[in-house]
Formats: sequence, structure tokens, C-alpha cells
Amino acid sequence: MIDKGTIDKVMETAQGQITEVVSEFVNLKRRGINYIGHCPFHNEKTPSFIVSPHKGIYKCFGCGKGGNAVNFLMDHEQISFIEAIKILGKKFHIHIEEKELTPEEMAHQNDRESMLVVTNFAAGYFSDRLHKSDEGKSVGLGYFRERKFRDDIIQKFQLGYSPETKDAFTKEALRQGYKLGFLEKTGLTIVREDYKADRFRGRVIFPIHSLAGKVIGFGGRVLRTDAKTAKYLNSPESEIYHKSRVLYGMYQARQEIARQDKCILVEGYTDVLSFHQAGISNVVASSGTALTPDQIRLIARFSKNLTIIFDGDAAGIKASLRGIDLVLEEGLNVKVLLLPDGEDPDSYAKKLGGEALREYIQKYETDFIRFKTGLLMEESKDDPIGRARLVQDIVRTISVIPDSITRTEYVKDCSSLMKVEEQVLYMEIGKLRKKRQEDASKRSSYDRPPVQASGSAAGALRPGTDQLVARAASSSSNPFETEEREVLRFLLKYGDTSMGEFEFEEGNREVTVGEYIVSELRQDELESVNPLYNKMMELYEENFRKENFSSSGFFVSSSDSQISSLATDLIAREYSLSRIHSKLGVVSTEEDMLDDLVPKVVTELKWRKVKVLLEEKRQQLKKAEEEKNQEKFLELLQELNNLQQAFIYISKALGNRTVV
Repeated sequence: MIDKGTIDKVMETAQGQITEVVSEFVNLKRRGINYIGHCPFHNEKTPSFIVSPHKGIYKCFGCGKGGNAVNFLMDHEQISFIEAIKILGKKFHIHIEEKELTPEEMAHQNDRESMLVVTNFAAGYFSDRLHKSDEGKSVGLGYFRERKFRDDIIQKFQLGYSPETKDAFTKEALRQGYKLGFLEKTGLTIVREDYKADRFRGRVIFPIHSLAGKVIGFGGRVLRTDAKTAKYLNSPESEIYHKSRVLYGMYQARQEIARQDKCILVEGYTDVLSFHQAGISNVVASSGTALTPDQIRLIARFSKNLTIIFDGDAAGIKASLRGIDLVLEEGLNVKVLLLPDGEDPDSYAKKLGGEALREYIQKYETDFIRFKTGLLMEESKDDPIGRARLVQDIVRTISVIPDSITRTEYVKDCSSLMKVEEQVLYMEIGKLRKKRQEDASKRSSYDRPPVQASGSAAGALRPGTDQLVARAASSSSNPFETEEREVLRFLLKYGDTSMGEFEFEEGNREVTVGEYIVSELRQDELESVNPLYNKMMELYEENFRKENFSSSGFFVSSSDSQISSLATDLIAREYSLSRIHSKLGVVSTEEDMLDDLVPKVVTELKWRKVKVLLEEKRQQLKKAEEEKNQEKFLELLQELNNLQQAFIYISKALGNRTVV
């Protein structure tokens, strides 16, 4: 366990440095006093993800995600609160002391955390074997030396070696107390009835990292010559490793990609190592597979500019061309670079060195569509049918580009290159885009889940709609949702701000917004049907008199993700003016009019509560009359009269609203 003081220190530091935390995972650009970028939690073409350094929060106005730096790390990396605190503590050099976990406590950790512990141990074991065992030094380190990799690159990527012995790693892991179940789940150990073996035995090891630097999987290259053995082997899919969502080297490259606003894509592990060794570190690898939508979106979070390097194999290039349409569809600017025959990124980086390689890339990288057009035209020189297929192929590629201006520029270029009228290309593009929209519309209608009144279906909806549906569902079960959120917004945003002097029996004194709201709600015993709203009100009451208490900071930095997320949502909306404000014709800021606005939002809530109570009492009165229950009828009639008097009083306070 980590003591509360340390947790508070980490959270306070991280809140003040939230831009630094988030920018490790999202390419942020300054906009006024805030920063903006593409949301990492849902796919979006236009950035709607805001980081506010002075408030210490992030908020996506597309999917609704929001919170503090710790929440961000928890959501992004799918880790626990304690794991996030440890990562941030390490980042900001805050010493974290915790008691050692007992075997019983280890058993209660969830699978994901346990698997990350196992992969971290494995990475350390493989690295240790590479540097400290005779076999590792002669075979593993010998291989890396032969490939001319320096020690700093070997250390940077945590390269390692798994011994040839069938179960050397498994035996050591079990001896150290790691559970066989987690060794199997991470794919490190192959388990059958009476058989346990190391998956990566006899291979040099390339650890694969998450964006937070956690080891989540491994790639292994066999060093012996055996036609029956796969040259490269990867960790199988698991709770922590999904190959389609990961790019090798992204953890080491992410900051440089964002800084240069450019990503270079190569094929293999050693390609990445050689580029880094040459001083070019904005490079990642697809590990020999076609790019997936998740991998493309991962790149797009750091840069919209992608250069793909091919090694000159014609068959490989043609196969890759088909997959690049996916990259264009995500709105990236794609260039390709063809290396000389017989060269690959690994060999060519070592041959040229850093400066010459940079110049070569800059000189010879070519816009993808122009490259593709030229390549296919060369093939279909004097073949009319082939040229027709070429036009269709290029049109299909241009049609997936989301930006209309970019599409127009490509149409002009391709029209000139292929000697086809622009109008013909526009017509074909229009047909393809229309068909794609119709197909998407059909899929949407088939896939759309039924919306239940309880809101239980909200989580199943696509990003961007779940927040709205959840809000609507919440409103239907809570008739005071709008008013209660508005009261909470003032409490969180301006709770510490003075409303001026109020008269008390003991004399005049200043009252804060928070103190006024709590007093007004408690004297009328008003509570919400939403337990989260009640919890926040109780927490405010318990803490607002403490020294240096800040209402917004307290709730935004809460370790409770529900509280932090709601607090972020409420205070992030700078200009969220309710109908009360619009009726006042406010042109100045809210803060200038707190002495007027705060009583009105509280009174608005009371008005709505009394209005609903009145209707309930009328229904009860009608039922008592039908049942000829005179005693109950008279009792309810008195309550109804009292409520009507209160309703008239509140209505007058709100500007003589019509009494219903």
C-alpha cells in the first residue's frame, strides 16, 4: 500500500504537469491558454480533445472522456490507480514507499497487473542472460555484435536472449514465485499436460512496449538454421498484448514523431534499431504485417505525416499498396520511399549513416498516389483494359481521402498523369463515395442497439454517442438532472469564491458560494436521486473548511474516477450558461454576477422540486378521494396548501412564474 501523503503529492504534481503527462501519448498543439489534439479514446477527424494546464484537466468534447492526469493514464493504459501513481511517481522523481506484497495479496491482483509483472520479470531475465551467461554472450550478444549494434541501442530497447534449454526461463520464473497460469497467459511458457517449455528458447529477444513503457510482449529471432522453425516468433494475443494495436518502437519514438511531426514506418525490429543507431528516432515497425486501423490511428495521434519505406521487392510493394488506402482513409499524408535493389532499411541505414540517410529520405520520398499512379502506368503501358483498371484503382484510392481539398488536388495531378478528364474522375469518385455512405448507413441501422430507458445500453453505443444517451437516460430517471448539475457546477467552479457579506445573528460576515449552496440545500433537506451528486455534496461539506481547500482542485484530483470525470465535465464548460442566465441577458462573466446567479440556480432547483411534489400530492389527493379516506384526504390537502404557498413564494423569487 502507498500512504495517502505520497499519493496526494503525486496527484498534485501530475495535475500541475498534466500537459507533460498527456503529451507523451497525444500530439498536442497550443490554442490560447489550452492545448488541443486528437482524442486517443475514440476515432475522430477533427481534434476535440482539450488539455487545460491551469485547471489540471483533460476533456474530450467528442466522446465525453475527461479527468485528471491519473485518470488519463488509467484509461489510456488500462491500469489500476496504484499502477498509475507508481508510473507518475517515477516520472516526477517522487519516492514511493510501499510494503512488499505477500503471496496472498499477489493472488488477489487482477490478471492484467499480474501479467505485466511477469513480462517485466521476463524482460529482465532475458537481458540478464544476454549479458551475464556464457551462452548469452557468445550466441545472443555475438549476433547483435555481428549486426553492429552498439551497447547503448541494446540497452535502449532492452534486448535479450532466451537460453536454448527447453524450460530454463520457466524453471527460474517458478522458482522466483511467479504463477504458471500467468506464464501461460502471457505466452512465455507453452503448457500441455505433462509438458512445459519456453516459447522463445534459443532466440534473441526484442521486448515490445506499451506507450507507457510497460513490457507487454516479445518478439524472438531464432539463430540456428532450421527450415521447420519460424525465423521470427511473437507473443500470442493476450489481455495485455494485441498485435494489431501495437507498433514496435512507438514507445521510444513517440516524442520525436510529435516533435518532427513525421513518422517513418519500416518493416522489422532491426530496421528500427539501425535507424535509431543512425540518429533517426522517429521510426516504428509494423513487424512484418499489414497496417491495421488501430495502428494507423496510433500514428495519427502523434503526426499526420507518414513515410513508408519499401526495400525494393516488387511483389511486396504491390501487396502493400492495397493496405495504404486504409492510411489515407484516416486522413494521413502518406509518402513512400523505395530503397535501391538489394537494400533494406537495416542495411541501408548502416551503409549511409545518419546525415546521408536523412538527405536520401528527403530527396527521394514520393507522394503515395503519384508513386502508385506511376508504378501502375508502367505496367499497363499499351494495354487499354489495364489502363481502365488503373484508372479505377487510382479513383478508388482518391475516393477514400476524407479532405475534399486534398482530393481535388489529387484529381488534378492524376488527370494530367493518366490523360483522363477531371470530370470523369470526379464522377467515378462521386459514385464510390455515395455507395460507401449508403453501405455505412445500412450497417449503422443494422448495428444500432436499442436504447433502454435505464441507460444500460449506453455503454454499448459507438464513441461520441454514449455520453449523450447516458445523459438523456439519467435525465429521464432524475427529473431534476439539469438543475442539480447546474448547482454542482457552481459549487465546484466557484465554491471558494465570496458572494459578499450576509447578515447573521452574531453579525455580518462573508459567505462563499459553496457555503451558501450547502446551507440552502441542507435547510430544506434537499437530496438528489443520483448517489454520485449526494456523495460530492457530502465530500464538500466534510472538507470545505480545511485550510487551503480548493473545490475544483479537490474534485478534479479525486482518486474516484467517477467524481473526477464529472468534475471535469462540469468545470470544463466555460460558457455553459443555463436558461436562467439567458433570461438575465448576461453579457458579463459568470464570476461577476455570482451574488445574483447562485441564489437563482438554487431557487430554480427548489422550484422544480416543489413543482414535482405538487403534482405527486395532487395524484395522492385524488386517490384518497376515490378511496373515500377522509382522514388521509384532509392531511394531504393541508400538505398541498403548504406546498402551494411555498411554490408561490419561490415563483415570485424567480420572477413571478405562472403557478400550475
